[in-house]
Amino acid sequence: MNALIETPDRYGAYPRLSDGQIGALEARGRRRPTQVGDVLIREGDEGYDFFVVLAGKVANVEGYGTPEERLISVHGAGRFLGELSLLTGQAAFFTSVVREAGEVLDVPVDALRELVAQEPALGDLILRAYLIRRSILIGLGAGIRIVGSRYSPDTRRLREFAARNRVPYRWIDLENDRQAETLLRRLGVRPEQTPIVICPGGQVLRNPDNAELARAVGLPAPQGGEATCDLAIVGAGPAGLAAAVYGASEGLVTVALDAVATGGQAGTASQIENYLGFPAGISGGELAERAVLQAEKFGAQFSIPAEAHGLDTREDSHVIRFADGSELCSRTVLISTGARYRKLPVPRLEEFEKTSVYYAATTAEALVCRNDPVAVVGGGNSAGQAALFLSRYAAHIRLIIRHDDIGRDMSRYLADRVVRLPNVEILLHTEVRELLGRDGLEALLVEDNQTGERRLVDARALFVFIGAEPCTGWLVGRVALDENGFVLTGRDAHGSGADPPSLLETSQRGVFAAGDVRHGSIKRVASAVGEGAMAVRLVWEYLHTAGRTEASRVR
Repeated sequence: MNALIETPDRYGAYPRLSDGQIGALEARGRRRPTQVGDVLIREGDEGYDFFVVLAGKVANVEGYGTPEERLISVHGAGRFLGELSLLTGQAAFFTSVVREAGEVLDVPVDALRELVAQEPALGDLILRAYLIRRSILIGLGAGIRIVGSRYSPDTRRLREFAARNRVPYRWIDLENDRQAETLLRRLGVRPEQTPIVICPGGQVLRNPDNAELARAVGLPAPQGGEATCDLAIVGAGPAGLAAAVYGASEGLVTVALDAVATGGQAGTASQIENYLGFPAGISGGELAERAVLQAEKFGAQFSIPAEAHGLDTREDSHVIRFADGSELCSRTVLISTGARYRKLPVPRLEEFEKTSVYYAATTAEALVCRNDPVAVVGGGNSAGQAALFLSRYAAHIRLIIRHDDIGRDMSRYLADRVVRLPNVEILLHTEVRELLGRDGLEALLVEDNQTGERRLVDARALFVFIGAEPCTGWLVGRVALDENGFVLTGRDAHGSGADPPSLLETSQRGVFAAGDVRHGSIKRVASAVGEGAMAVRLVWEYLHTAGRTEASRVR
């Protein structure tokens, strides 16, 4: 009987639609009677319909019909099914099966999109619920299963790719999970073939690359070959996402690319609290997901993972070359590849990066170090937010800052909150000198840079948020860079031709830069978004001046 108890609504994840909202949906869908055992959404399906339960009960189940079957939630009359994958086109991560006979309303996805465009309140309700449901799946460890050793770089790569793209996953550790070996034997997989990924629907991938995993779960992976567009955006952080929204909404054929995931460095933030319009804060992952859906609504295309390896000029267009040999030809290019955190200059870093060193603090990383002592290195907002978020999971946190004032680089509101956390110890004017441990990180040797005193501190995981290095290695010799590798724009760039570059234009005409990758930029999400929007205006001016305002088509 417990299986038939409706799951309580939490934080708006399972809202009940009003009679008026159901009526509006009914005008675009059809009623269907249901019987016990009817499958409405099957795990692994892509492009499934939107269902509203009118009578009876429907359960969301992971691993339906297998020994690992697990109940996720139960829904009754007035609730709708599905999660974020319905809007993104990803594979379904669970099966929706009728547990109590009744009736459902079946609405095709295209019809739903048309309706929510006319009924924004309904669209906001559905989107908010789907975003929360995705977070719930991530927290439950539902979705794909990654089976591999904690000492395998490929296991770490797959886990990070899934986490950065907010693909729900469960990691089965070959060293610590007693059932791992049994699972591998049942699947006919030899240990040397790991890591493997078990996808929704049962497909097994043997040590896939990121593009193969992306295709398997329905992410917009590169299609190969050559293509042509009006605006190619390299880097899908806040600046790139803003440009995708504004470029596509202005009628430009817009393609956004990223080597790992949408959201960039901001996408790894557990909470962004100082972004205009979100007084309660918003996670970087949710902000990125909302932006992608918004850009796709206007027709922007995304390609992930797609790592740019070079930039060339061919006749009157620019050509972006990728690692797999494919190319993208575009009339204009926006460089918004951002910056990555610097690495600590300490011995054995590469060894521990495989298992214990992280450059992001999301739910995926937090679950790995639950109830462990951890250390966070850095004195800026990213380090502060990481400490704040991890304090809900880790037993004890040491925030290591090399200068003597936590408020120097960290926003005051955030510094005040971190100082009050009971399980966070702040080590000022302190630096990490050594990483210690046998199979994994066990402790840090830290030094007081004022007194020279050294001591050991326990740490099973290390989170690093220090400085930033621009992701511009693929641009050397193609556009002007400053001494630190950041892209020069406007008056700082010595462009070719008689006219000086516009404000965000690089030394190469028709190539622009926005966000953290740009020399002189303000390292804030809001400023990056503003620059991304401004870049589209400058792209239009460039195309108009060049007499090339007729939009091209991706082919």
